[in-house]
Amino acid sequence: MGAVRIARIAHPAGVAFVSIEGEGSDQVAAEISEHPFGTPEFTGRRWPLADTRLLAPILPTKVVCVGKNYADHAREMGGEAPADPVIFMKPSTTVVGPGAAIKLPRDSSRVDFEGELALVIGQPCRDVPAARAGGVILGYTIANDVTARDQQQHDGQWTRAKGHDTFCPLGPWIETQLDPADLDLKTTVDGEVKQDSSTAFLLHGVPELVEWISKVMTLLPGDVILTGTPAGVGQIVAGQTVSVSITGLGTLTNPVVNR
Repeated sequence: MGAVRIARIAHPAGVAFVSIEGEGSDQVAAEISEHPFGTPEFTGRRWPLADTRLLAPILPTKVVCVGKNYADHAREMGGEAPADPVIFMKPSTTVVGPGAAIKLPRDSSRVDFEGELALVIGQPCRDVPAARAGGVILGYTIANDVTARDQQQHDGQWTRAKGHDTFCPLGPWIETQLDPADLDLKTTVDGEVKQDSSTAFLLHGVPELVEWISKVMTLLPGDVILTGTPAGVGQIVAGQTVSVSITGLGTLTNPVVNR
């Protein structure tokens, strides 16, 4: 498969996977038949992207996340980065798309943003050597690993803090041809830059993460791996807007509201 920008949209007749063609205001959504895995087939239906609504580009069976994968973020959390990847999971019900609201839970007084590069798995796989990781990846997208920081600190483990509905915005689309090794990552809140880093500073790169995680669990088409967040994480409150931008992937923007 050549380079394809895969999105999932709501259009006048329903919901579909599409390939985004063109740039800027001239972008068109070309409908993909059934699913985007393997070699996509097209139905022939097309819509101006402006006449559609972008949804989360994929609905994973699971979201596997990596903690403390940037040394500067590990330090701001109060310690050094662990030698091996530390993985945790977010339920599929955390996933929302571009423009969807991040809903702050009533029982948390401190919810943080965490801008991250995410990768999407393209085929069932297990025990994937790092050297072959590229062959099982469908592409890359942007994620915000929203976290109830007070609950994370209280619980001593991360499931509740990371698992609230709407706590995994994904989008705006999946780029199938992208080198993840050195991409600028920037997070803003109401236009103010909060995180400004690069995936070059990942302690464990994409191939190593795919190998590590696939030793533990079978990865299925559409599953998402969040690669970690750099320093600069901080609180968001109702009424704010948080945006995560990554080179080659565009910008994922979500408003913040009280649940």
